[in-house]
Amino acid sequence: MNKCHLNTELSSLEGTRSEFNRSKAVIKLGIDVHQDYYVVVKQESGTNPKPAQRFGKEAFSLWAAKLKSQGGEIHAVYEACGFGFSLQRQLTALGIRCYVVCPQKLDERNKRVKTDGLDAKALCLKLDRFVQGNREALALVRVPTEEEEQKRAIHRQREQLVKARKRLEAQGRSLMVNHGMEPLSHWWKARTFAQLQVSEWMKELLSNTQPILLALQEKIRALTAQLQATANPKQPRGLGLLSSVVIDREIGSWTRFKNRRQVGSYTGLCPGEYSSGNTRVQSCVTKHGNPRLRAALVETAWRLIRFQPTYQPVLKWRKILAKGALATGAARKKAIVAVARQLAVDLWRIHTGRVSAAKLGLII
Repeated sequence: MNKCHLNTELSSLEGTRSEFNRSKAVIKLGIDVHQDYYVVVKQESGTNPKPAQRFGKEAFSLWAAKLKSQGGEIHAVYEACGFGFSLQRQLTALGIRCYVVCPQKLDERNKRVKTDGLDAKALCLKLDRFVQGNREALALVRVPTEEEEQKRAIHRQREQLVKARKRLEAQGRSLMVNHGMEPLSHWWKARTFAQLQVSEWMKELLSNTQPILLALQEKIRALTAQLQATANPKQPRGLGLLSSVVIDREIGSWTRFKNRRQVGSYTGLCPGEYSSGNTRVQSCVTKHGNPRLRAALVETAWRLIRFQPTYQPVLKWRKILAKGALATGAARKKAIVAVARQLAVDLWRIHTGRVSAAKLGLII
């Protein structure tokens, strides 16, 4: 065998080895998401991250598909934002493991410099630690199914319509107060508006929003009936058909929680804490997690005080929450938060078959 032929075989072997290593490389993508474009930082195995690249949406899809076609394991991460989970589903369909994380401050060194490239690089480095086994590196967000998103969009739209109605109603009351009149609640309803004792010019201004308020109320009533029709009729007294639907759809799947600590953390009704050395300070609730779920649980907890007198958390806090009890407002708030937090845990136990409602003292 001559020397030239030997060199050719060695170069061929090195090329095959490099192709094999490339196919075995673990690629991490940190993505900073915007409405019209994505900024991406790529890292191969344990090497330094490459400079940030900017792609349009379609160009990024083609680039990601080409990257996946070359073989190897690919992971991607981006922060949860107002653009939903379509990117996650798109990358998953290509065979890329895509994670969605809670929005966070990515300037860990507090340099007070923030760019899209730096954010994408920080996400990429966090993803690298996560892939290597550090499960605390990313605060993952559960990606709901498309069916779950469609269902929860109904009660969220109802919530938006209620806020719009309250805002327009408050504008009408403000107009009356500004001109020395006593404000009327629900001034926009047909009978009240017909008997409204105001000047003609004011009534003309109020008539601009009164039909809108009536239409909003009809839409809210229709959505409420639609949601209540889907509720389980065998609900504990006081839970409410609408509240039960909101709680279930905001949770998505009760089986995703492994223990009661995860349930309490998701509600954001756990107390904050600052402990160092011999000092231990507990502060107000963290408000971490789902704000709509938290509001629904607190609202339901107030109703349970009346309709579920034998419910264990209600019995525990009755001296503070009972009508006419000599307790401060702060104490009552703390007590109702405790009831709401325990209610979330108990609903998880009921839905996962760990306990029955009757055993908890809930009256059906």
